[in-house]
Amino acid sequence: MRNDTKIGALLLGAAFGLAACGSDMPKFTQTSYETITVKKQDITVPVKFSAKLKGQSDVTITPQVSGQLMKICVTEGDQVKQGQTLFVIDSRNAQLELEAAEANLQAALAQESSAKLEFESNKNLFEKKIVSRYMLDNSENSYKQAQASVAQARAQVNRAKVNLGFCTITAPVSGAIGEIPVRTGDQVSPATYLTILSGNTKMNAEFSVTEAVLEEAVVEGFDIHSDKVVEHFPEVTFVMKNGTEYPHKGRITSATGVVNATTGTIALKATFPNPEGQLFSGIQGTVVIPFAEKDVMVVPQVAVVKLLDKQQVYKVLADSTVTAVEVRTEDIGNGQDIAITSGLNVGDRIVTVGANNVYEGQKVLF
Repeated sequence: MRNDTKIGALLLGAAFGLAACGSDMPKFTQTSYETITVKKQDITVPVKFSAKLKGQSDVTITPQVSGQLMKICVTEGDQVKQGQTLFVIDSRNAQLELEAAEANLQAALAQESSAKLEFESNKNLFEKKIVSRYMLDNSENSYKQAQASVAQARAQVNRAKVNLGFCTITAPVSGAIGEIPVRTGDQVSPATYLTILSGNTKMNAEFSVTEAVLEEAVVEGFDIHSDKVVEHFPEVTFVMKNGTEYPHKGRITSATGVVNATTGTIALKATFPNPEGQLFSGIQGTVVIPFAEKDVMVVPQVAVVKLLDKQQVYKVLADSTVTAVEVRTEDIGNGQDIAITSGLNVGDRIVTVGANNVYEGQKVLF
């Protein structure tokens, strides 16, 4: 067989071979993705504000009398009950003052008794015209003066008793003891800071919000400067710095009603019950207020692809191909979904799971 005939046969065989295995050639196939149709819904968005806790009845403890500190009956951090003894000051001087005042009272009572007898005697003698009006009036004045001296002496006794009582300092409210900068043996006076007692059965979380946020929180058209504005807030949550959520809900209990000219904010207080004593004054954390928002476009977070400073989703067109659409978003705080504020319309279909793997113009199945 000639060479050209052999080449022709080989080419013909190759052609038949290619035709025979044409069914095994790779074909382009569409990939299936999860998609959703965008719609609006009502949601609750948790908005967070930095806050600092303070006991609702925080009391600075200082002495009412001067003297040597004889005993410290508590330690820092102790939980105490109202009326419990905290500090004891040397009471010897106060005791001596009380005894002196009581002695003066006895002397004044004796003087009063003598003046009374003299007045009553002169009164009888005056009625019998034995003594003059002058002597009667003089004895009456002496009696009244003696009565005044008794009243004054009694007041001194009561004052001495009060001062003696001040030597024992008790808790004015139930709560937790703060730092104690003094030591036994120190000389103290009414200017001496002993400690702070945090009345922590209820705790206030103090924080600030902008006027715009306050307007969003309340009923439309309501005066945000009204003293009843706090009634329009929902229950709030307190989150510790470590991310732990305090188990008891709180309520907004006060708002200043005056915008701070420097910061443009309004100061608020949220009150939380503290039955287990878990909260202490000075703790910093976050107050979370759930704001209700209506007619919001919400999509799964996996549908949003981040590219540098942009965010986009893949919108499915009528021919099942996808195109990238830039969107603006807002976090709604649940860790799963995100709100779309611009870039999409109600009824648009977008790719969700797998959006990171989609490319422009790709055909998708759903």
